[in-house]
Amino acid sequence: MTQSLRLDNFVPYRLSIASNLMSDAIAGAYRSLFGLNVAEWRLTAVLAERSSATQQELCAATRMDKVTVSRAAIALADRGLVERSPNAHDKRSHLLSLTESGRSLYAQVVPKAIAMEKALLADLSAKEIETLVDILRRLEARAEGFSEG
Repeated sequence: MTQSLRLDNFVPYRLSIASNLMSDAIAGAYRSLFGLNVAEWRLTAVLAERSSATQQELCAATRMDKVTVSRAAIALADRGLVERSPNAHDKRSHLLSLTESGRSLYAQVVPKAIAMEKALLADLSAKEIETLVDILRRLEARAEGFSEG
């Protein structure tokens, strides 16, 4: 007898749908308020947490492909939000970092991002949110193991 797959209860499908819906909601706000798409916001956020990063490091941190990261980095640089500098450790790559304008934009986006997260998670208790984050981290780690081997 063949197993049946019910998408409505298939966890990878549910995660994908939830992620897409949440990203779409957030992307609309970031685009209209700050002129950023999701990829540009992710790069901005990662660079705000680090002093600098290579595009390869940004790919790893955001789980986005090289083309998406490259396009986002170019768009941010064109707006004067990101600057490129030589990488002393690897002459083949450059380090990206936020400019003063980039840090200023990040400071404007953060309160909106936190408010949107709070609104999206409003139906969950603090304990449920803590549990959800723990489960997501464990799933990410498990999935990382699958993609490596």
